[in-house]
Amino acid sequence: MVSGRGKTFLFLQGPHGPFFYRLSQMLREAGSNVWRIGFNKGDEAFWFDRKTYIPFTGTAETWPSAVGEILTDKRITDVVLYGDTREIHVQAIALAKERGLRIHVFEEGYLRPYWITYERDGSNGHSRLMSMTVDQMRAALEGLDLDVPDAPARWGDMRQHIFYGMAYHFFVLLFNQGYPNFRPHRALSVPKEFLLYLKRLILLPFTATERALATTKISSGGFPYHLCLLQLEHDASFQNHSPFSTLGEFLELVVKGFADGAPGHHHLVFKAHPLEDGRVPIRQIIRSLAKHHGISKRVHYVRGGKLARLLNFASSAVTVNSTAAQQVLWRGLPLKAFGDAVYKKRSFTSSQTLPDFFANPQRPDGAAYRDYRHYLLETSQVTGGYYASRSRRRLLRQVVDMMLVIEDPYDALTTGTATPRQQLHVVG
Repeated sequence: MVSGRGKTFLFLQGPHGPFFYRLSQMLREAGSNVWRIGFNKGDEAFWFDRKTYIPFTGTAETWPSAVGEILTDKRITDVVLYGDTREIHVQAIALAKERGLRIHVFEEGYLRPYWITYERDGSNGHSRLMSMTVDQMRAALEGLDLDVPDAPARWGDMRQHIFYGMAYHFFVLLFNQGYPNFRPHRALSVPKEFLLYLKRLILLPFTATERALATTKISSGGFPYHLCLLQLEHDASFQNHSPFSTLGEFLELVVKGFADGAPGHHHLVFKAHPLEDGRVPIRQIIRSLAKHHGISKRVHYVRGGKLARLLNFASSAVTVNSTAAQQVLWRGLPLKAFGDAVYKKRSFTSSQTLPDFFANPQRPDGAAYRDYRHYLLETSQVTGGYYASRSRRRLLRQVVDMMLVIEDPYDALTTGTATPRQQLHVVG
């Protein structure tokens, strides 16, 4: 029986929007105490209980001592956060680990967009998955019925994600006077972040039309093509778990590798991240690199959108460490990855040089990947999302019980204490 009695949760920064507050409500109903530290007006605006809200108005230098005092004064047993690489989170995690507290880390799904990731202590390059072998996962799955659900035809929170991102930066931009020492964890200023979100929201119909035309041109072109799955340059996975400091470095490597190794009739398709907002001039960089290497007519760029249609006819894919690569592996396509990623296992990703990969890419071990994917769906991947109300409802039905058990999702599977999981065929 799961219970929240005796537990006190401290929430730090979460996904834009009301998800963390809805989660806290359910934890309180389970008998737990809940507190939230906010760092700006955007955090405050989506936390609707002022009695449990603690504004942090100090400087970065005073943060470690401030959060240490709160951990002690409020008798915190559990810390909840979204992403583990922001400096305020890094420091809070270190203090929490010293005190033996449970650390609940939420992230975007490793099998996104139909799932989110819930782990303990760390995610992405800090996840326990990084040190696990497929054989260990198979041993944990032994005796379980194989029931790996398909993704639904329509799912995703992209419009809501953009809306809440814009709303969050709107509050920070206009009403942040009470937080004089706030500094965003990204290099871009708050006004620029807000304008980029607003621009992206306004241009959604035009971007969709441009994307549809580009995709049709590629899928009906009759030529073999390789996909390059792009990420946001400011994304934590790119900045903290890859060998590149800028997206331009990666683009240059890929274009040169393709020019040196791919057969002359093959094409290269760059697929932008769905949340790409133009802060990096990706299209111009690609165009310049393609011209320099004499392959301009064989290089294409697609803005955001769903990946499935492009994957249907692709020969292979290259990425830094994008979670979209899981869709590549699920289809049995060859994959080359350069950064640290939870799916970067010897049997999945190619060890070839990039020119050799484009010339004759090696396919992954399909059976091993299916077992790996099944393991993720039984443990850290939870159906739902942070932004749309339907997605939040589905997520909350499952993740609260997962937070209240002592074991993390991976240990819970082997000890038999894993909570019942809803799969995608369950009606939201």
